[in-house]
Amino acid sequence: MKPKNASLLLLSVVFTVGCKHLQPQSGFVVIRADHQIIGNSEYPVAIDPNRVGTYPPDTKSGAGYFYDDVLEYRVWLNPEKGAKPLNSSRDYLVAFAQYEAAQKFSESNKGAEPPLVLVRQIQWIDEPERGHFIPEHRERISEWQVAWLKNHKRTDRSIEEFLKHPVEAGP
Repeated sequence: MKPKNASLLLLSVVFTVGCKHLQPQSGFVVIRADHQIIGNSEYPVAIDPNRVGTYPPDTKSGAGYFYDDVLEYRVWLNPEKGAKPLNSSRDYLVAFAQYEAAQKFSESNKGAEPPLVLVRQIQWIDEPERGHFIPEHRERISEWQVAWLKNHKRTDRSIEEFLKHPVEAGP
C-alpha cells in the first residue's frame, strides 16, 4: 500500500473510532441549548453559558455532598409521557444556563421532567457504603436534584468540616 493511501486509511479509522466515541452510549441527545441569563436567579447560573448544551448527556447521577460549579440545568423529555418524539422513542434533553428558564420550559412542555442540574465536583465525598465517607480529589460531572445546590457549594473547609460531623444525605 502506498504511504499516502495508508495515511488516509489510518486517518479514516481514527476519525470513525473518534466519532463513535463521541456518540452517547444510551442514545440520549441534547436537542437544544439556551445560553441566556436574564436578571437574578434563585440558584447559581452556569459557570460558562457558552458551553451549555456541550456536556455529555450520559453522566453519573447524584452523590458527592458538595459541588464546585454549576455547568447547566437540564430538562429531560420523555416521548412515552407525551413529549414530541425528536429522538425516535428515546428520551432527550434541553439544556439551560439559568434555572428559571429550565423551570418555565419544564412546566409548559408535555412529557418534560422537573429540571435537574449538572454540576462539576473537584473535591467531593464518596460513600461506597452507608455511613462510610471517603474524601475524593478528582474531577467528575454529576447530575443533581436542583434543591441539593442549597448550602452545598464547596469551600476550602467544607470536606474537613463534614468529616468531623458527617451527616448522611436524605432520600
